[in-house]
Amino acid sequence: METSSFFLHPAICFLALGLLLPFLKGKDWKWLLLFPPVVAIFSVFSMTPGNYMTMEWLGQTLTFGRVDSYSTIFAQVFAVMSLAGMLYALHVEDKLQHAMASLYVAGGFGCVFAGDYVTLFLFWELMAIGSSFLVFCNRTRESVLAGFRYLLYHVAGGLLLLAGIVLRYSAVGDFEFVRALPEADTLYNWLILAGFCVNAAVVPLHAWLPDAYPRGTVTGSVFMCAYTTKTAVYVLMRGFPGWEILAIMGTVMAIYGVLYACIENNARRILSYHIVSQVGYMVAGIGVGAAMTINGAAAHAYAHILYKGLLFMGTGCLLYAAGTAKLDKLGGLAGRLPWVMLLYMVAALSISGMPFFNGFVSKTMTIAGAAEEHRTLIALGLEIAAVGTFISVGIKLPYFAFWGGKEPDYERELKPIPWNMYAGMAFLAILCIAQGVFPSILYAYLPVATDHPYVPWTFWNVIQSFMLLGFSGLAFYFMRRVIVPHEGLNLDVDIFYRAIGRGVLAFICKPFAWLDTIWSEVYRTVGIQALLKLAAGTNWFDKKAIDGVVDGTAYGVRNIGRLGAKAQNGDLQRYLGMTVILALIGFVLIWYFA
Repeated sequence: METSSFFLHPAICFLALGLLLPFLKGKDWKWLLLFPPVVAIFSVFSMTPGNYMTMEWLGQTLTFGRVDSYSTIFAQVFAVMSLAGMLYALHVEDKLQHAMASLYVAGGFGCVFAGDYVTLFLFWELMAIGSSFLVFCNRTRESVLAGFRYLLYHVAGGLLLLAGIVLRYSAVGDFEFVRALPEADTLYNWLILAGFCVNAAVVPLHAWLPDAYPRGTVTGSVFMCAYTTKTAVYVLMRGFPGWEILAIMGTVMAIYGVLYACIENNARRILSYHIVSQVGYMVAGIGVGAAMTINGAAAHAYAHILYKGLLFMGTGCLLYAAGTAKLDKLGGLAGRLPWVMLLYMVAALSISGMPFFNGFVSKTMTIAGAAEEHRTLIALGLEIAAVGTFISVGIKLPYFAFWGGKEPDYERELKPIPWNMYAGMAFLAILCIAQGVFPSILYAYLPVATDHPYVPWTFWNVIQSFMLLGFSGLAFYFMRRVIVPHEGLNLDVDIFYRAIGRGVLAFICKPFAWLDTIWSEVYRTVGIQALLKLAAGTNWFDKKAIDGVVDGTAYGVRNIGRLGAKAQNGDLQRYLGMTVILALIGFVLIWYFA
């Protein structure tokens, strides 16, 4: 029931910007990029709880504006991050990038305020489309291939979600997006959960993230690190709190991500694996299901968006200025990019949980909540992951990028960094420090009211953090010659679907190519034309009709082939077969259980 006559959906302005940008002329259009974020910030900090923008569709009530304590905290950080991201990207001339980023952000807001599964699914797919183009827009062969794999992954996740939604409607008769109780382990709940877990990058469904994010555009990856996984955290928090599988898999994510990050060479790939790790804290907190861990997951999602956006901005500046983000090709840049180094370290200390930074007041909440619920192994696993976080992001990456490394000759070229990139970084750095020093700024919006609020600033918490970080730094000092970054690709679970792609190519595409070769050879040697003339001479077929069909088919195949050649990349065939197989599996499940 509506409690206020005012509600402006933040997605509206972003949708309008994304659709209008291609038609804008001149140079002043760039300043319009800041208008939707400002409106969004005003809207989310002004709205009051209630249901808005409802409509009837096929006997069902669709809700586009469900405002409560869960949606508000995520919408607020989404709005803040949209302003920082647009400011950081203000120098980019490519309208397609800005348009896709706007549609992507609109999709994130739409998911957060969705009150039903139909609305959620529509905006869920809008996010997939917008984010895929942020990878394509880098316009390299690697980014096209990675973007295609990214899109296939999210299409598969969307099919799982859609199958679950349809089966749920068949069972309960509505599309309302409500909490699924842990004991309600029905097939449709598991399918919906699996669809959510794809976007949350839950291991082993995570390989799309470190594959695509490092290959996106400099500014596009900043947006991508904030919305897809955190939207998934939001829907898991609302739909599946207390599910034990999430507590286990979240802990696995936290450890798995830092292990891969420690061996990576590409700075943006390191940060991508740390998204997997940090989202693991949130997923584990949701799985534990206690009030403190739910609040910890929400607080950490808020803090993570700010410091992870700042981390990707810092490494984006390295890529923009030096032309590479590979640590083995960087080094000695602290004196030449001092502000990039300083602002990056604010984010690095935040993600490491250093006191006076926002990661300290969010990460420790989830760990303390798990310990209070006597989930000792989960709390211990999250603490272990914290060690790897500081070693890889807090020490290894800045050491080899700004101080150590091979110190290549950058005197010949170092592209100047635009002022707006520094402005976007400074904005997020201030927020990271402000939340760390004054945690009430963050805690005031936590979704679950408790009688015993968490207090981060205790003697034990501070001492524990400094001890953990101190021993982590000591470990890096002794291992600094062992973990020197090297060029190479560390294959993850993507090795399996790469093998599937090669299998599809070998057992489906190549046999068809072989048959096509045989047909061409028969046509040339035996002479199909002679057979057709013979048939026409015996009045079996009309010669003109036969010629028309043959010629028309040939021209049609040729034209389709030309279009296909323009549209496809080198790996289209191997993934096309996998897409068809996944689609068939989804439709069979829907048909069988409906």
